[in-house]
Amino acid sequence: MTCLKCQHSTVKKFGRYGRQRIQRYRCTSCSTTFSDPAPVSTLGTMRISEETGLKAIQCLIEGCSVRSTERLTDLHRDTILSLLALAGERCAKVMDTRMHGIKSNFIQSDEIWCFVNKKQKRCRKEDPAEFGDAWVFVAIDPETKLVPSFTVGKRSAATTQTFIDDLAGRLANRVQITTDGFRFYVNAIERAFDADVDFAQLVKLYGDYGQHDSATKYSPSPILEVISKTMQGDPDEEHICTSHVERQNLTMRMMMRRFTRLTNAFSKKLDNLKAACALHFAYYNFCRVHRTLRVTPAMEAGITDHVWSIAELIGAA
Repeated sequence: MTCLKCQHSTVKKFGRYGRQRIQRYRCTSCSTTFSDPAPVSTLGTMRISEETGLKAIQCLIEGCSVRSTERLTDLHRDTILSLLALAGERCAKVMDTRMHGIKSNFIQSDEIWCFVNKKQKRCRKEDPAEFGDAWVFVAIDPETKLVPSFTVGKRSAATTQTFIDDLAGRLANRVQITTDGFRFYVNAIERAFDADVDFAQLVKLYGDYGQHDSATKYSPSPILEVISKTMQGDPDEEHICTSHVERQNLTMRMMMRRFTRLTNAFSKKLDNLKAACALHFAYYNFCRVHRTLRVTPAMEAGITDHVWSIAELIGAA
């Protein structure tokens, strides 16, 4: 132990203080009293143990609801939501700082639906603008499985443009982009990439089983036809596909409880939804080993050289 004032190395114990019985020391040279410096917590100023906090974050990542996480960790639900907000903010910073200069050959993009507080048909004129339907725009590299960009908002031209602008700023070379038939992609990609992109849309036409009873109410409709449209450049027809990003949509619904259909685990606030998405995508990119790749997507893309722990992910910002 070294004196914090004179840097003298001869000190002696000088009692304890506080509920945690923190050891105090006294310098034999200058008589200054001091204690052990408090360890820097990954969770900042939150007054819970780091082990418990990281366990709660792990539960949220693995698809547990806030209430089930409350039962598993004995933390209050408000504390868990504070943890989610903290983790989401830091993960958003990690995604923003690390996802630059990405060299991809192909990008697939899609949107996934959810809602905030209430469904759109239940909204009233006096409700906040964030209430109702919400959409998460996601881009994925089908080769490295990396998710370089995502945006949460309404399914509008403005949100689409924000998403495509963010994606364009993170790519380092010309890519081939495949989206669904959402019409706002056309102008957004043209404005963001100009002529330096190969862009195609894949439109799927769905049929109907002809049954409307309770047994088939939630059954998926069969795909009758798939129409491929070249919108810009010269895209490779063999790689005009949205299967990988649609599989990512399933991963989101499996790993984020608020995306599970037909439950009451929806997002009550838009900020909580954004935090949950940031936590999910950062964990997916840096911490979760992909079974096909046997490394994380960030390692496959050359962004990092090791598998991150949750503590490293939360403390990286």
